Amino acid sequence: MISFVTKMYIRYLGFGLLIWFPGALHAQHATPSCSAPRLDGGFFSPKQETYSDETALTYTCNDGRKPTVKGWWATSTCLNGTWSPEPQCIDEKACIAPDIPNAQYIEKSGWYNDGHKIRITCNEGYDPKDHDVTTTCINGKWSSVPVCEKNIHACGEPPQIPHAVIILQGYQEFFAADTTVQYECEDGYTVEGGDAKKYVYCIAGNWTEGPVCRTSTTSGSNERDGRPLYTKVEHCGAYPNVPNGDVVQQNDEFLKYQCNAFYTQVGSDTVKCYNNGSWSQLPICQTAFCSLHPADPVWKNLRLSGVEYIKEGEKKYISCIRQDFFSLVKCINGETVSTRCCDRYYHYYGRCL
Repeated sequence: MISFVTKMYIRYLGFGLLIWFPGALHAQHATPSCSAPRLDGGFFSPKQETYSDETALTYTCNDGRKPTVKGWWATSTCLNGTWSPEPQCIDEKACIAPDIPNAQYIEKSGWYNDGHKIRITCNEGYDPKDHDVTTTCINGKWSSVPVCEKNIHACGEPPQIPHAVIILQGYQEFFAADTTVQYECEDGYTVEGGDAKKYVYCIAGNWTEGPVCRTSTTSGSNERDGRPLYTKVEHCGAYPNVPNGDVVQQNDEFLKYQCNAFYTQVGSDTVKCYNNGSWSQLPICQTAFCSLHPADPVWKNLRLSGVEYIKEGEKKYISCIRQDFFSLVKCINGETVSTRCCDRYYHYYGRCL
């Protein structure tokens, strides 16, 4: 057993060590400092060999150079042993990475050399204004920076439905035209037909009618909640007309529609008959092509013998008036996007924009 005198000796020995070596305890919690940064082509203040954490310094660049941020001077802060952002002077003809709202592009660094070209992609629900998707660094400034504007056919947030949730990975403010959004009813609720999942569609800026989630105990009887039951299709009489679509399958329980070529289907392809003589919601056959008319001045440089059609998402090489020159025309969201007239060499190497 350790005696009382021995315990006191150990206690005072430990206290003495802390008095002799206070730095040992402090070192466990010290934050790394920063060494003076190396700044080629510029100078900074204050000038020191080391800087404590959270110290800020100001720097500027020599003639012919500039900081990697806006303005002729910049600041950098010591954070956990590293300067943030790193002080750097670049050629004054280089360009700082542009801030383009609602767009994305491959950002290789915070700045780009003179002559560098950037190609952007607008976020979902936005389109490039005037189909302009590139900008070039020219003598320190970006030429005609692209603008991403809200698509007139895009939709806002989907409708909120009681006892249902949207199956999405994250919140979105806008949705592109023809977007499909899936709902799922909470436990104990189902939608008509016994399926716990339902879809809505963005059509010309509006969402189609959403599902109704009912308690499972009453879902078997539509008449209790005021909704009619399904019956044989013959009860509803003549088949409903779906513009640009046709009935491709039929039986006593339902009709199945299919859209014609160059049209895309929005909504369920199956239609049923209610016992009150009305049909369930019909599908919509939406235009899914672009057309090029010879009389349109936009296509005056192309050889068009008649109206040229391009399916949604597809592209075609169209001959130009100039011999052996072509334009690549794409159909995107019902609108045409085309390159200028170029020869095969420029198209092959992606230099025809």
